[in-house]
Amino acid sequence: MEQLVIRDADVVDGSGEPSYRADVVIDGGRIASIVKEAAAAGCQRPRAVRELDAEGLVLSPGFIDMHAHSDLALLRDPDHSAKAAQGVTLEVLGQDGLSYAPVDDRTLEEVRRAITGWNGYGDDIDLDWRSVGEYLDRLDRGFDGRGIAVNAAYLVPQGTVRALAVGWEDREATPAELDRMRRLVAEGLQQGAVGLSSGLTYTPGMYAPDGELTELCRVVASYGGYYCPHHRSYGAGALEAYAEMVALAREAGCPLHLAHATMNFGVNEGRAPELLALLDRALDAGADITLDTYPYTPGCTTLAALLPGWASAGGPEEVLARLTDPATAERIRHDLEVTGSDGHHGVPVEWDTIEISGVSDPALGDFVGRTVREAAQRRGEPAWDTARHLLVRDRLGTTILHHVGHEENVRTIMRHRAHTGGSDGILQGAKPHPRAYGTFPRYLGHYVRELGLLTLEECVTRLTGRPAARLRLPDRGLVREGYRADLVLFDPDTVAPGATFAEPRALPAGIPHVLIDGRFVVEDGKRTDVLAGRAVRRTPA
Repeated sequence: MEQLVIRDADVVDGSGEPSYRADVVIDGGRIASIVKEAAAAGCQRPRAVRELDAEGLVLSPGFIDMHAHSDLALLRDPDHSAKAAQGVTLEVLGQDGLSYAPVDDRTLEEVRRAITGWNGYGDDIDLDWRSVGEYLDRLDRGFDGRGIAVNAAYLVPQGTVRALAVGWEDREATPAELDRMRRLVAEGLQQGAVGLSSGLTYTPGMYAPDGELTELCRVVASYGGYYCPHHRSYGAGALEAYAEMVALAREAGCPLHLAHATMNFGVNEGRAPELLALLDRALDAGADITLDTYPYTPGCTTLAALLPGWASAGGPEEVLARLTDPATAERIRHDLEVTGSDGHHGVPVEWDTIEISGVSDPALGDFVGRTVREAAQRRGEPAWDTARHLLVRDRLGTTILHHVGHEENVRTIMRHRAHTGGSDGILQGAKPHPRAYGTFPRYLGHYVRELGLLTLEECVTRLTGRPAARLRLPDRGLVREGYRADLVLFDPDTVAPGATFAEPRALPAGIPHVLIDGRFVVEDGKRTDVLAGRAVRRTPA
C-alpha cells in the first residue's frame, strides 16, 4: 500500500495548463500516481497508509526561490521557517558573485568580512569546506547528518573566484590568472554547481571587463549551466547594462538569467516596457533568457555596497582605511552625493531613501529602522557623517533597505514570458526586508487573488515549472508521475504574507502543508522537525 494519498486536491501542476481535481499518491518520496476526478468516478480510489483531505486546497509543485541568500542560514537554522513556511522547497544560493566556495583560507576570511551584512560573519558555524563540492557535501550533511530544511542549488560566484585568483584589486587579470579562473569555474560546475553568478556593482567582481566574463561564460555553457548576473547598473544606464549582459551571453553561447530584474530610481520610472522590448528582441532572435523579481518596490543590500568601486579596491581593511582618512572620505562623499557612484548605480544618493535595517554591532541598534537622514538629524550632523560613522563602527556590516523602486515597473516585469520568482531574501538584521519571509504568498495573495494581475496557473508556473526548466532539473517543478514529491498545499482564498516592513519575520497564512521528498516539512501550518533538504547538483549536459 502507498504511503500517502492527497485526496480531492485542485492540482495546479506548474505547466501553465488549467487546474484539475485529482487524488495524488506519494510513495518513496515520489509521485506514484495521479488519479483525476473523471477517472476516479468509475473506479476504486487509491488507498494509502495515510490520507490527507485537500478539499478546497490547491496542490502545486514546491516553490523554487531563484535568488536566495541562505548560504549560511541553512547551516545555522534547522527550522528555516523563513522559506519553508512559504512553500519554498528549493533555493538557489551563491548569488551576486559573492559566496563561500571556492576559497582558500585568505579568501574565505575576506569574503566573510565582505558579506557579513548578507549572512552574518559565520563564527557560529564551522566553515570546514573550501571547494564547491565540499560546500555541497556540507549542505547534504546539514545538522547532525540529517540534512537541511529545504533543498539548495549553487551558483559559482564570479567575485569570489576573482578574489581567489586575482585579489581585490581594480585591474585586469593576467593570462595565467584568467586560466585559473576558468579552471575554478569548471571545477565548480563539475562538482555540482548549476551556473555562474556575478555582482557587477560589488567588488571585486565589478572589476572584470566583458572579455573576462565572456571567457568564464564559455566555460559555463560547455557544462550546460547558466549565467546569472547582477549587472552593472539598475539606475542610470540600466538599459545599457541589461543590453551588455544580453550581448555578452549571446557571444559566449551561454543561457542568461537576469537577477532581480528591476528598473529603479527616478530615472527609470515607467521604463519597464523598454527593458521588456529589449528582451523580446533577443528572445525572438533565439537567445535563451529568463529573469527573476521579488514583488516589492524597495531593494536591500549593505551600506558599504553603495561606495564607489575605487574606494572598495583591496578588500575590507583598505576600505576602512579610506573611510578614516578625511581627504579620501571627502572624495567618497562627492562621488556618492554629487557624481553618483557606480556602487549606487550612477545616481546621486538621497539619504532619505536609505533605511538602516540591521547592524552587526549591537551597540548600534538604535540606528535600525531609521533612514540615514533621520539618524543624522538626531545626531545633529550631515547625513554622510552618519553613514561614514556607521560604516566604520560596524566594520561594513550594516544592511539597508533601499526605497527606490516603482510599483508600475514591478507589475510590468512580472507579467513577462521569461519571468520567475526570487526573494533576494537577506535574513540578517533586526528589521530585514519582508521579501525574505513573504515573497511567494505575496505573489499568490496580492498579485493573483487581489489584483488579478496573473492567473493562478500563470503565477505557479513562474514559481515552479519555469525555474525548474532553467535549472535543468528533470524531475522537479511539475506535478507529474515519477517526479519528486516536493509539493505545497495552499488555500487560494486566504494565502497571504504575514511579513510587513514593521513585522518582517511574521509567517504567512494559508499554507498548511509543505512536503519535500514526500515528507511533511510543514504540517497543519506548523514546522515539523523534518530535515528533508539536500544539495541539488547540476544535471550533466
